[in-house]
Amino acid sequence: MNVIDENGNTVPNQESKRVLAGILAIVIGSIGIHKFVLGYTKEGIIQIIATFITCGFAGIIPFIEGIIYLTKADDDFIETYQVNHRGWF
Repeated sequence: MNVIDENGNTVPNQESKRVLAGILAIVIGSIGIHKFVLGYTKEGIIQIIATFITCGFAGIIPFIEGIIYLTKADDDFIETYQVNHRGWF
C-alpha cells in the first residue's frame, strides 16, 4: 500500500521498516540505528550523543520506541513516522 504525504509525494510500502526499526530499537537502540533506518539522521545523532552524555541511561528511550513501533498497526506506523515525519515516540 502506497501512501501520499502532505506534499503530494508517494511514500512506498514501509511495513518491513516497522519491524526492523522496532527490533533494532530494542536490541541496540542506544546507538540510534533505528532512527537512521527510518531516515531520521538528526534524531539518530541526538540519540547517540544523549547515550554518551548519560553513560547509557538514555537507552531507555529507544527501548520504549521499539515497543511502540512493534505494537502499532502498519497503517498507523506509516502515517505517524513516514508521512507525518514524527521523530520521537
